This record gives sequence, C-alpha cells and structure tokens, in this order.
Amino acid sequence: MSSQLLQAIDQVSREKGIDAEIIISAVEEAIIAASKKIFKNDENFGARFDRHTGNLEVWAIKEVVSEVMNPRRQIPMDEAQLYYEGVEEGDTIEFQKDTSQLGRIAAHAAKQVILQKVRDAEKEKVFKEYSERIGEVVTAVVRRFERGNVIVDLGNNVEGIMYKDEQSRNERYSQNDRTKVVIVGSDRSTKEPQVKVSRSDARLLIKLFEMEVPEVYDETVVIKNAAREAGDRSKIAVYSTDGDVDPIGACVGMGGSRVRSIIRELKGERLDIIRYSDDISLFASNALSPAKINRVVIADPLERRLEVIVDEDQLSLAIGKKGINVRLASKLVGWTIEVKTEEQKRVEASEEMERLAQAGEESEPTPVKVVEEETVTEEMVAEVEAAEDTEETVVPEPVAEEDEVVPADADDEDYESEEEGEEGVSLEYLDGLTDERRKILEAYSIYYIEDLLYTDPAVLNEIPELTAEDVQEIIQLAKAYEQEFGEEDGSEE
Repeated sequence: MSSQLLQAIDQVSREKGIDAEIIISAVEEAIIAASKKIFKNDENFGARFDRHTGNLEVWAIKEVVSEVMNPRRQIPMDEAQLYYEGVEEGDTIEFQKDTSQLGRIAAHAAKQVILQKVRDAEKEKVFKEYSERIGEVVTAVVRRFERGNVIVDLGNNVEGIMYKDEQSRNERYSQNDRTKVVIVGSDRSTKEPQVKVSRSDARLLIKLFEMEVPEVYDETVVIKNAAREAGDRSKIAVYSTDGDVDPIGACVGMGGSRVRSIIRELKGERLDIIRYSDDISLFASNALSPAKINRVVIADPLERRLEVIVDEDQLSLAIGKKGINVRLASKLVGWTIEVKTEEQKRVEASEEMERLAQAGEESEPTPVKVVEEETVTEEMVAEVEAAEDTEETVVPEPVAEEDEVVPADADDEDYESEEEGEEGVSLEYLDGLTDERRKILEAYSIYYIEDLLYTDPAVLNEIPELTAEDVQEIIQLAKAYEQEFGEEDGSEE
C-alpha cells in the first residue's frame, strides 16, 4: 500500500496543483485517527510518512514522569532510562506500533483524505479565478434545474448557479440552451456551485453595450448608470467625451441596428437611452422620458428628494405602468422622485398658506413701541451727517424664506430648451394604430408620430416584426394625422 499511496500522492499533486506536503500531513492525521479506532485506547498516537520509501509508521508517544497517573500516556523515570540514557522528566518517548493491523481501514482513510484535499483545492482555485472576474459576461450552457434555480456550465468543468431572483421573468430556459450571463459572485464555502451568475443584473446591460458599441468600448461614450427591471424595461444614462459624437445616436446605431441586437439578446425588453447631465433637474427630466416635464423642484437636498411637476395628461406616462417609469428613473438618478400635477401642487400651496395664516392668527401680536414726535433742529441734522461720514452703512442682505415658492415661470428659458428637444405627439394619439404595433415601434425608440413622418421608410422596413405592408399602412396613418391636425395648427396661427 505504501508505494501505491506515494504514487497516488505524487499524481494528485501534479494534476491538481496541490503541494504534496499538504496531502502527506493530512494523510498522517488520517492514520492517527484510524489507529485510535483499531487499537481502541486513548494512547497519544503519532504517524510519520517516509517521503522517499512511502513507508508509514505509527507511534505511541509517552511522557516521562516521576509519578504515573495514566500508564497509556505516561512512563516512569526508571523505566524510561532502560530505553534511553540521560532522559529527564518532561521528555517524550516514541514506541512504534504494529501497522499490520491497520490494513484496509488505513488505506480507506488515506483515500478519503486525498479526495477531500482535492475537492478543497479545486474549490479554492475556482474561488480565486472567478472572484477576479466579477462583472464579466460569459456564454454559459444550461445543464439542469434545481428548485427553480438554473445550473449552467461555464466551461473547464466549472458550474454556475442562477438563482430565481437573478433570472429575467420573461425568459424560459431549456437544457443545452446557450445564453449570455454576467458573473456576480463566487463563494468557497457553499455546497452548491460556487459561481453565481445573473441575467437580471444591470451590469449585463452595460457589458452588452460595450460589446455592441465601439464608442462605449473605447470610452468615447461613457455609460454613467443603468437601471433594470429585468423582463419589463431598462434605462441607461450616457454622455459623450467628444463634442462631435452624439451618445444616444452612437448607442442606437444606423437604423437602430446596435440597440436592436441588444434588445434581441434581452428577449424584447424595452430599453430607454437617456442623455446624462450634471444638472440634477435636467437629468431627472430626461430620465422620465418619454413624459414631458414642466419643471423639477429640489424638495430636500439632504434626503435627495425631487418633486417633478407635469400636466394632467402626462401624469400616467411619467409614472408608467405599475410605477415602473418613475421607479427606474429614481434608480438611474439616485434621488427619490415624486411626480405631481400642477393642480396637486396648487392645492398643496394653498393648504400651506392657510396653515401659515392660522398660525399667525394664533400667535400674539408683537407690541409696537410708540416714539413721541420730536422737533428736528439744525444741530441734530449736523450730528447725523457727521456720524454718516465716520461710520459704514451696513445694508442687510435679504434672507430667503425656507419655504419660498418658486414661480412656475422662473426658469422658462431652461424648460423651453428642454421641450424643444423632445417635441412630438405620442403614438397613443394615432388613430388606427394597434397597441401591438405601437409597442413594436416603441421597442425601436420610435415614440412620436413625427418619428414616422421624418424617418426614412427603408429604416422602418428593417424592423423584423413588421412587414412592408404594415410599414406602408402605419406611414399612411401618420400622414392622415398630419393632414388633419397640421392644417388646424396652421389655421390657428
């Protein structure tokens, strides 16, 4: 067994990259445990493995004492001197045990130790490798399903686990499906696959843009932030480091070719590309696209809370279905956003004025000191003028009231410039356009009737979900809208 054990240790050390000394020390510990079972006593056992011959020796170790309390662990001084000269109290003496009794039990223990060391070493190797690859997108193969979780093959005999909350809710997986996943974690202690992957993480969206958009890869266009509700909708904020490069146009690509491939990879998930701004009000206004915002008020800078004021007909569009639009905008901006209508804001202002008025009536009036009128003489005027020449006149600076109401037209120029960039009539107002076709158009960033009128029909024909007849019919509806309402606008002017 000894020579076979030595060969096994050497082979495992080379193939798995484990230090042979680690395996040998573990084998020695396993032999000590096996010896206690075989000899069935509480002796203090020790084991020694010969690195050259492969021989394994087991020892019973006893301490030299003047008075023996435990004969299996201690030996009297006079008896110890029979074995070795010059021994002193506290020394230890090793008595070799017969290893022929160990046999199969020792071999099994050594085998189990080696296997366990191999598993531990492989776990440590996987942990070190994938903990450095967090955020990286890899292509995985679906292998099996366990309690709603998906087990995927990452290659090199490494498995990853995609928990249920890391899956996109509109995706269904089958065995041997190939899919792109982002590595989100690595754990050395778990009994499940160590590597954790995700299809719902926002980092997957960012990495897909890096793969599809050269300007993002070379950092000409920078992705500032991304927010996802996997399977429903995503928002991504971009800005350009080059004034000649339009960040949104670069991400969309010619005819929407770049963004279309990303949407296809995300199984039709709706995607909004937002222009980033250092001005938090402008950024929040852009993030709530396609809703038109009247103004943004910073309600509480310490709590990072914004109030967004919109017209009544824009409220549902700003909030979105089940609140998804304002929720994603809040994640993207990093501030809590509350959407209100002009009427709601007026009601709040009137209630606040009433509260202040009531508080003023309840408070006691400040007593006014009446100063008797005096006759002003020429000497008094001269004294006042002399004082003005020698002292500085301090003009108190106006103090802004804490709850000062900002007029609606305070920043008309800013808001007018924002509205000019997002003018258009929503597709929801186009008579004859079905909800299914509207959703298809919006998936390719076509939100307004003006987009249909001024977009080259060849670009619309590239949308795979629409036939040429569908495109022609949609364009005719847009032209009919223009003829009907465009003329009215002209007559009103």
